[in-house]
Amino acid sequence: MRVISGKYKGRHFDVPRNFKARPTTDFAKENLFNILNNIMDFEETSALDLFAGTGSISLELLSRGCAQVTSVEMDQLHFTHLKKCAATLADSNWRMVRDDVFRFIRRCSSSYDLIFADPPYALKELKEIPDLILSGNMLKENGIFIFEHGKDYDFSEHPMFQRHVAYGSVNFTFFGAKEQE
Repeated sequence: MRVISGKYKGRHFDVPRNFKARPTTDFAKENLFNILNNIMDFEETSALDLFAGTGSISLELLSRGCAQVTSVEMDQLHFTHLKKCAATLADSNWRMVRDDVFRFIRRCSSSYDLIFADPPYALKELKEIPDLILSGNMLKENGIFIFEHGKDYDFSEHPMFQRHVAYGSVNFTFFGAKEQE
């Protein structure tokens, strides 16, 4: 896994072979961040990465100068990998939480400018995640929630839907209070 851009550009992090996580492809990640570069000032952004897995999205956010990144991961192997990446970077803007994402959402008292969620595509509760996040106060006013999911899901009728983009088999749906310019 490599960091595409920013202060950690080109850094590689080895992902253990026995990982269950499916990392966002470099192609999809690069295109996603091309969109975000046009609508966000990362240096003023607090971000939440749910189902952090390999940490690919968290690392990219940190590399681009996010003010704060919180990564939530339940799996012990994945969490150990995240801690190893964090130790390598020694970036004080990265906070990791080992917890079940659904429990974290229920207890969360913080709000974020950007929330990214990349659950396992086969997760039975997958279609409920946008409402769980958007019904509370987790997303700041004018914040963006990006949901990575498989092609079998369509959230275009959701009242906070902004747009959908697909890169191969990777689908991103953007949610927020209003369309970002």
